[in-house]
Amino acid sequence: MSLLALFGTFETGLVYALVALGVLLSFRILDFPDLTADGSFPLGAFSCAVCMVAGINPLLAVGIGFWAGALSGVITAWLHVRLGILQLLAGIIVMTALYSVNLRIGGAPNIPLLGSGTVFDLFAPFIGSGMWQNSAVLLGFVLLVKFALDWFFSTETGLAMRATGANPRMARAQGISTGNMVLLGMALSNGLIAMAGALFAQLVGGADVSAGLGTIVFGLAAVILGEALLPSKNIWLVTLSVILGSVIYRLFIMVAMGSETLSGLGLQTQDLNLVTSVLVVLVLMLPKTKAKLQMKRKQLS
Repeated sequence: MSLLALFGTFETGLVYALVALGVLLSFRILDFPDLTADGSFPLGAFSCAVCMVAGINPLLAVGIGFWAGALSGVITAWLHVRLGILQLLAGIIVMTALYSVNLRIGGAPNIPLLGSGTVFDLFAPFIGSGMWQNSAVLLGFVLLVKFALDWFFSTETGLAMRATGANPRMARAQGISTGNMVLLGMALSNGLIAMAGALFAQLVGGADVSAGLGTIVFGLAAVILGEALLPSKNIWLVTLSVILGSVIYRLFIMVAMGSETLSGLGLQTQDLNLVTSVLVVLVLMLPKTKAKLQMKRKQLS
């Protein structure tokens, strides 16, 4: 494993940590199974790329990508809250529509950003240049979002959102507008996922319409892996576990794809999604396996 490959994996893991934080909001906080992520990730990438090609500041372009994703999340939530469409179906509808929207925004299946200045270039005068530069900038973005979420969930609105996901009927009895909480939470969730897409486009040098394939699977796997490694009900530990889960999960994928055993079985780069799916199944088994081991220890003691 080369140092360059390790840093590249760490960078990708940090980008998808934002996806995992977004999935945490929808799946864990709001208990809303949302599939919009596969469309909002490339939406953020295309919105950012188009803005950068037009000469807009790359940092501002990331913000525009966030708001584009937030809008897609609001539409998904609106379909469910106002029109009564099933959560999964609402997400599928918006995700499907976003494929065409992304093509409309970009005018092509992909937009190259070769030669365009990125957010990583903006911070170069302050942190210098080197192999670790991109990782440092991405880590700054992830920590900023983590601390912002930690603060938000300690506010009255954040607590109301958590109550909405935990027990909607009780939340309504306490005078909480659960519909508005779902709209806000889904906006934040998909906004973060789209922000990840915007940063990913700048990291790899372009936006691609197929970049969102499997986004929700990766995000959910990172959340579950993080919860298994660092179980806690404290929100600051929960957000930290999700970030760690994303980075560690990405390392698992890198090790699996570089394994001589798997290479001997004929697995190649195009089998990445297959390997990812198998790893997701293993990650999903972790909580149940852990519970069984704890049960056996109690019986033996």
